[in-house]
Formats: sequence, structure tokens, C-alpha cells
Amino acid sequence: MANAPALLRLLTWMSPAFPTGGFAYSHGLEWSVERGDVTSEAALVGWCHDMLMYGSLWQDVILLRHAYRAAPDQLNALVALAVASASSIERLLETTAQGAAFALAAISWPVPVLANWGDEALPYPIAVGVLAAAQQVDEDDAALAYLHAGTANYISAAVRLIPLGQAAGLRVQAALEATCLDTAQRTAHATLDDIGTASWAADIAAMNHETQYTRLFRS
Repeated sequence: MANAPALLRLLTWMSPAFPTGGFAYSHGLEWSVERGDVTSEAALVGWCHDMLMYGSLWQDVILLRHAYRAAPDQLNALVALAVASASSIERLLETTAQGAAFALAAISWPVPVLANWGDEALPYPIAVGVLAAAQQVDEDDAALAYLHAGTANYISAAVRLIPLGQAAGLRVQAALEATCLDTAQRTAHATLDDIGTASWAADIAAMNHETQYTRLFRS
């Protein structure tokens, strides 16, 4: 094992047990389920596939990779781009709240730029990219782990919302492995000009979520 300590760190950071609060967000799925757009295992596979290929996970991993490579004085501009790219107030809350929680939990692996960030917005993928670089975690490994964790969080929300059984949720995760790998590879040479999404239904769902009469999730 070339870098076992780095692998252990990455597994810890991307674990559902790492206290980022990801379990509280559905990324617009709650609205999509109520509307009847995502009500089956097959529909969930399609929804997650689009998030990976054309949606926020695609965008997030580009930001993660550029944060990984960025000098400290480049981070503020990258953060401003990430904040401006959020498609709704709930998406912005989702990424900045998780980014702040991630940075706070990461104090066990000291990184001065995160520890001294203060109260400014810190989008989640940027926090992950900065920490991974500082702790010598391979960039490609960090990108793939982020994609896996993101889809796992969507699936966990859908299992509770649709509802689906755990076996169905695992089948969805398995079905998305190739898409996760493809997105990780496609983002390796993506520039900031490639930032953007084409997942309009999911974006509209996230915008409408705050109007739902009853909600289990924050987004």
C-alpha cells in the first residue's frame, strides 16, 4: 500500500459518520419524490446519473480539483465562483453548511488555511480539496471518493423518502459505479470554464423544496 495513512484519512472524511450533517439534505430529492418524478429504483438511478454527469456533483468535483491545486491566495476567488454557481438558496446552504462543518471536524488534521478561515462562506468541495492536498491524499482518489459519498447520500435520502429497501439502495449504488469513474476521469482536465450544470429539473426541485408543506430534509 503506497500511502495507507492517506487512504485512512480519506475513508474517515468521506464516511457518513464524519460530522458534516450530510444526512439532513436531500438535494431537491424530497420535492422530486413528492412531485412523482423519482418514485422507483430505476428513476433514482437516472436522477443520480444526471447529477454525476451534468449536475452539481460534476461541478463540485471540478471545484474540488481546483481547490486541491490552488495556492492559498487563489482560494477566495474560487470560493466566490462556487457561491455564485449555487442554483438556489438551499443549494448554497447545503454546500456552505457542510463546508463549515467539515472544516471544523478536520481540526484533528491541522491545516492552517482551514483552521483560520473564519466566518466566510466555505463550500464543501473546496474544503475537501484543500484538506486532501494538505494531507497528501491523491487528487484522483479524493475526487472519486467525493462522488461516491455524494451519490451514497442521495441514495440514503431516497431510501427513506420513496421509500426503497436497503437492497434496492445498494443496487443503485452498484449501478452508478461506472458513472462515478467516468465523471472522475472527465473532470481530471476540466477547467473553471467547464463549471456549470444542465440538470434543470433537479435545480427547480431544489428551488421549490422550501415551499413544501412538510419536510424531512433541509434541501
